[in-house]
Amino acid sequence: MRLDEKTSAHQRHDDCCSGKARTQHNGHTHAHEHDHEDHNHGSDGDASILKSRWMLWTSLLILGIFLVLTYIARIQLPRFAEIGLMLVAYFLAGNKTVALAFRKAGRGDFFNEFTLMTIATFGAFYIGEFSEGVAVMIFYEIGELFQDIAVNKSKRSIKALLDIRPDTVTVLRNDKPQQTAPENVRIGEKILVRPGEKVALDGTMHSVSGIFNTAALTGEPKPQVIAQNETVLAGMISTEKSVEIEVNALFRDSKLSRILEMVQEASARKAPTQLLISRLARIYTPVVFLLSLLIILAPALFVAPYDFDQWLYRGMVFLVIACPCALTVSIPLGYFGGIGLASRNGILVKGANFLDIITRIDTVVSDKTGTLTKGVFKVQKVETSVDEARFVRMAASLESHSTHPVARAVVEYAGDVELTKPAEVEEIAGHGLKGLIDGKPVLAGNTRLLDKYSVDYPPELAAIVETIVVVAIDNMYAGHFLIADQVKDDAAKAVSDLKGLGISTIMLSGDKDAVVAKVARDLGIDKSYGGLLPEDKVKIVQQLKNQGKRIAFVGDGVNDAPVIALADAGIAMGALGSDATIETADIVIQNDQPSRIASAVKIGKITKSVVYQNISLAFAVKIAVMALGAGGVATLWEAVFADVGVALLAILNAYRIQGRQI
Repeated sequence: MRLDEKTSAHQRHDDCCSGKARTQHNGHTHAHEHDHEDHNHGSDGDASILKSRWMLWTSLLILGIFLVLTYIARIQLPRFAEIGLMLVAYFLAGNKTVALAFRKAGRGDFFNEFTLMTIATFGAFYIGEFSEGVAVMIFYEIGELFQDIAVNKSKRSIKALLDIRPDTVTVLRNDKPQQTAPENVRIGEKILVRPGEKVALDGTMHSVSGIFNTAALTGEPKPQVIAQNETVLAGMISTEKSVEIEVNALFRDSKLSRILEMVQEASARKAPTQLLISRLARIYTPVVFLLSLLIILAPALFVAPYDFDQWLYRGMVFLVIACPCALTVSIPLGYFGGIGLASRNGILVKGANFLDIITRIDTVVSDKTGTLTKGVFKVQKVETSVDEARFVRMAASLESHSTHPVARAVVEYAGDVELTKPAEVEEIAGHGLKGLIDGKPVLAGNTRLLDKYSVDYPPELAAIVETIVVVAIDNMYAGHFLIADQVKDDAAKAVSDLKGLGISTIMLSGDKDAVVAKVARDLGIDKSYGGLLPEDKVKIVQQLKNQGKRIAFVGDGVNDAPVIALADAGIAMGALGSDATIETADIVIQNDQPSRIASAVKIGKITKSVVYQNISLAFAVKIAVMALGAGGVATLWEAVFADVGVALLAILNAYRIQGRQI
């Protein structure tokens, strides 16, 4: 079920008021009702929406004209004319609400806001207060209209993702471009993406290079240069030239498609606060009806003379102000706003419940490679006793015969240098390479390789923390490359921001202890553990949980999936992270920036604060006005303005989330 096909705000109200159970199956949400009733809009399309709004504004105009004639112009209309005008206005505004109330009553569902509003307005008509009864219905519908507008507005950041996937793609078949649906493209086929077009499927760059706008996936406007054989993801936009991409995943399996499915599922996962309000509503609504009935009938036992119409009016006021609109919409709207704000900041939160969970964590445990570092090895320093250009050329020529990431770092460092094809190349497992270049034997690898061939080298090399590639030329030590994984630009900021939120940091890695400890010191991380297997990471996180710590684990590799599943909040790096890790995680950082972890925590806290403010506001005002109504001080006019006013204030407060800057 797509986001734009989900039930309206009125249906969500109905679920809360009536306590209808909802289940989730294969990412779809199903109400346990025989039909999905749409109050003001939805299944009938845009025409139905416009018709409903036209009828509502027409009824408001009729009421407005009547009030002006009666209270300002002091014109006394005949009773039949007043009743006729009010009934027309009532029908235009409330026909769907009344129809829903009777339909639900026929199924034994009496305790919902549709029935509540219908009884309150019918009661007003019974005692002759036609204009007040119509006003109750009109302002109730106006409140619902504003709620729907706010809900749709808060969804916009999320729903915008649905527009990322193009409907057609240009596939090259027999060297001829053909237009087809992305679902029809097979793995291994090449697609053509022209300037300004969106990439429809995941693949690898077949052209020499391309420049892409990745903002839809990462939230970052900075263009990204992608070279030949590098990964291109669906949703990216080619900005400068036509490029060819070889498809490596079906349309339904692309990373973007899975992200969109997660986004759609997110709105179905309710936060504990929402679930609590839903449970309270099952008790609250019947109690409100009972109290209203007692207000009407109980005074007959001890008040003399007893005026039924007077106490009926008080009961109707009590019913109107008791309507739980502000709670049942503003709370989920607050969480929708939080999910939307996160989406705008490149953070995919898979459910409202995770916005709550992230606010309670006190420890962030992180992987190193690919999470706090770029996962790309780079030559940091070259030391040699011979001509450096010759040294780099000979080492890179030999290393070009290896697929190891460290070897590729040396070749990349050589750049455009013309490499020499070595002879008699041999790979010594766990040590490195040897071969003949320019007729001279060359060794490139670790210090164990030089030990194997009895080549002397400076003893201080053993104390170097970084990865090194030692090179010997003509059986003599010639120099070495210092190679290290690069720390991400915002990694230090990420750690600092988390500490500012009172959250401690721990780093776990399979890399050697010395390297892990150095990265931890450089970033200011509280504790670090190196040389770990995946099961060791699980064991450490479990120990922390046993100590009462509330853990968020951040990782990107497939080996991180088990520990992400174990953590209270699992966070995955989404741009380069493994599919298993992204599927397992509760929160996905789409642009791979670790500083967004603290942003996720801040968004969760903002959302929770707004939701609690709305709950407090709604209960405080409603309790006060219900007491005034029962005592005969408040009228139906005051009740309806208080109800709609509280709902609108709560909506505006929730809507503030969308405008926040993180």
